[in-house]
Amino acid sequence: MTAETSVPCFNCVQNAKDELALREDVWRVPGWRLALAFNSSLPGWLVAVPGRHVEALEELNDAETEALGKLLRDASKALKSVTGCVKTYVILLAEAPGFAHLHFHIVPRMVDLPEERTGTAIFAYLKEEPLTDDRRDELARQIRYALSNY
Repeated sequence: MTAETSVPCFNCVQNAKDELALREDVWRVPGWRLALAFNSSLPGWLVAVPGRHVEALEELNDAETEALGKLLRDASKALKSVTGCVKTYVILLAEAPGFAHLHFHIVPRMVDLPEERTGTAIFAYLKEEPLTDDRRDELARQIRYALSNY
Protein backbone atom coordinates (compact mmCIF):
# COMPACT_ATOMS: atom_id res chain seq x y z
CA MET A 1 0.00 0.00 0.00
CA THR A 2 1.20 3.50 -0.69
CA ALA A 3 1.14 6.31 1.83
CA GLU A 4 -1.71 8.25 0.21
CA THR A 5 -3.95 5.41 -0.94
CA SER A 6 -5.11 1.92 -0.07
CA VAL A 7 -4.25 0.71 -3.58
CA PRO A 8 -1.43 -1.88 -3.47
CA CYS A 9 1.89 -0.69 -4.89
CA PHE A 10 2.19 -2.43 -8.26
CA ASN A 11 5.99 -2.34 -8.33
CA CYS A 12 6.38 -3.65 -4.77
CA VAL A 13 4.03 -6.52 -5.63
CA GLN A 14 6.12 -7.29 -8.73
CA ASN A 15 9.42 -6.94 -6.85
CA ALA A 16 8.23 -9.38 -4.16
CA LYS A 17 7.53 -12.21 -6.62
CA ASP A 18 9.93 -15.15 -6.68
CA GLU A 19 9.72 -15.35 -10.46
CA LEU A 20 8.72 -12.84 -13.07
CA ALA A 21 7.97 -13.25 -16.75
CA LEU A 22 10.81 -12.12 -18.99
CA ARG A 23 8.81 -9.03 -20.00
CA GLU A 24 8.72 -7.99 -16.31
CA ASP A 25 12.39 -8.79 -15.71
CA VAL A 26 14.22 -7.65 -18.84
CA TRP A 27 17.43 -6.64 -17.08
CA ARG A 28 18.75 -6.13 -13.57
CA VAL A 29 21.53 -4.09 -12.09
CA PRO A 30 22.08 -3.62 -8.35
CA GLY A 31 19.05 -1.77 -7.02
CA TRP A 32 17.10 -1.67 -10.32
CA ARG A 33 14.91 -3.78 -12.59
CA LEU A 34 13.92 -3.03 -16.19
CA ALA A 35 10.49 -4.16 -17.35
CA LEU A 36 8.47 -3.62 -20.50
CA ALA A 37 5.40 -1.50 -19.83
CA PHE A 38 2.41 -3.83 -19.44
CA ASN A 39 -0.07 -1.37 -20.93
CA SER A 40 1.73 0.12 -23.93
CA SER A 41 1.00 -0.30 -27.61
CA LEU A 42 4.43 1.18 -28.45
CA PRO A 43 7.07 -1.55 -28.89
CA GLY A 44 10.00 -1.18 -26.51
CA TRP A 45 8.46 1.10 -23.86
CA LEU A 46 10.60 0.28 -20.81
CA VAL A 47 10.19 1.08 -17.14
CA ALA A 48 13.13 1.26 -14.70
CA VAL A 49 12.00 0.32 -11.20
CA PRO A 50 14.04 0.50 -7.98
CA GLY A 51 14.17 -2.70 -5.98
CA ARG A 52 12.93 -1.01 -2.82
CA HIS A 53 9.97 1.27 -2.27
CA VAL A 54 10.87 4.93 -2.67
CA GLU A 55 8.48 7.62 -3.83
CA ALA A 56 10.80 10.50 -4.70
CA LEU A 57 14.10 10.91 -6.52
CA GLU A 58 15.84 12.37 -3.49
CA GLU A 59 15.14 9.16 -1.54
CA LEU A 60 17.59 7.17 -3.70
CA ASN A 61 20.86 6.26 -2.02
CA ASP A 62 24.23 6.91 -3.66
CA ALA A 63 24.57 3.40 -5.12
CA GLU A 64 21.07 3.51 -6.64
CA THR A 65 21.75 6.95 -8.06
CA GLU A 66 25.03 5.90 -9.68
CA ALA A 67 23.53 2.72 -11.14
CA LEU A 68 20.57 4.67 -12.53
CA GLY A 69 22.62 6.85 -14.86
CA LYS A 70 24.33 3.91 -16.55
CA LEU A 71 21.06 1.94 -16.69
CA LEU A 72 19.22 4.79 -18.45
CA ARG A 73 22.05 5.23 -20.94
CA ASP A 74 22.37 1.51 -21.67
CA ALA A 75 18.61 1.02 -21.95
CA SER A 76 18.48 3.91 -24.42
CA LYS A 77 21.28 2.37 -26.48
CA ALA A 78 19.49 -0.99 -26.47
CA LEU A 79 16.20 0.58 -27.56
CA LYS A 80 17.95 2.39 -30.39
CA SER A 81 19.46 -0.93 -31.51
CA VAL A 82 16.24 -2.95 -31.18
CA THR A 83 13.56 -0.47 -32.28
CA GLY A 84 15.52 1.91 -34.51
CA CYS A 85 14.36 4.89 -32.46
CA VAL A 86 16.15 8.20 -32.90
CA LYS A 87 16.34 8.83 -29.15
CA THR A 88 14.47 8.04 -25.97
CA TYR A 89 12.23 10.05 -23.72
CA VAL A 90 12.94 9.47 -20.02
CA ILE A 91 9.97 10.45 -17.88
CA LEU A 92 9.42 10.41 -14.12
CA LEU A 93 5.94 11.16 -12.79
CA ALA A 94 5.03 8.32 -10.33
CA GLU A 95 1.68 9.73 -9.19
CA ALA A 96 -1.08 7.39 -10.40
CA PRO A 97 -2.84 5.37 -7.67
CA GLY A 98 -0.81 2.21 -7.10
CA PHE A 99 2.17 3.65 -8.98
CA ALA A 100 3.69 6.16 -6.52
CA HIS A 101 6.73 3.85 -6.33
CA LEU A 102 9.43 5.79 -8.18
CA HIS A 103 9.84 4.55 -11.75
CA PHE A 104 11.25 5.96 -14.95
CA HIS A 105 9.58 5.50 -18.32
CA ILE A 106 12.20 4.96 -21.03
CA VAL A 107 10.26 5.49 -24.22
CA PRO A 108 11.57 5.00 -27.76
CA ARG A 109 11.03 8.16 -29.78
CA MET A 110 10.52 6.80 -33.26
CA VAL A 111 11.52 8.78 -36.35
CA ASP A 112 7.95 8.65 -37.66
CA LEU A 113 6.27 9.65 -34.38
CA PRO A 114 3.18 11.69 -35.20
CA GLU A 115 3.46 15.34 -34.13
CA GLU A 116 0.41 14.98 -31.90
CA ARG A 117 2.23 12.30 -29.88
CA THR A 118 5.48 14.13 -29.18
CA GLY A 119 6.55 15.03 -25.65
CA THR A 120 4.23 13.91 -22.87
CA ALA A 121 1.51 13.23 -25.46
CA ILE A 122 3.44 9.97 -25.96
CA PHE A 123 1.32 8.65 -23.07
CA ALA A 124 -1.51 8.19 -25.60
CA TYR A 125 0.19 4.85 -26.37
CA LEU A 126 -0.90 3.72 -22.88
CA LYS A 127 -4.55 4.19 -23.83
CA GLU A 128 -4.56 1.84 -26.82
CA GLU A 129 -4.65 -1.93 -27.10
CA PRO A 130 -1.37 -3.03 -25.46
CA LEU A 131 1.16 -5.33 -27.05
CA THR A 132 0.58 -9.02 -26.41
CA ASP A 133 2.61 -10.81 -23.76
CA ASP A 134 4.30 -12.86 -26.50
CA ARG A 135 5.37 -9.69 -28.34
CA ARG A 136 6.64 -8.14 -25.11
CA ASP A 137 8.62 -11.31 -24.31
CA GLU A 138 10.20 -11.23 -27.78
CA LEU A 139 11.16 -7.58 -27.34
CA ALA A 140 12.52 -8.40 -23.87
CA ARG A 141 14.79 -11.08 -25.39
CA GLN A 142 16.08 -8.64 -27.99
CA ILE A 143 16.63 -5.84 -25.47
CA ARG A 144 18.32 -8.22 -23.01
CA TYR A 145 20.64 -9.41 -25.77
CA ALA A 146 21.53 -5.83 -26.69
CA LEU A 147 22.14 -4.93 -23.04
CA SER A 148 24.43 -7.94 -22.59
CA ASN A 149 26.83 -6.35 -25.08
CA TYR A 150 27.42 -3.11 -23.11
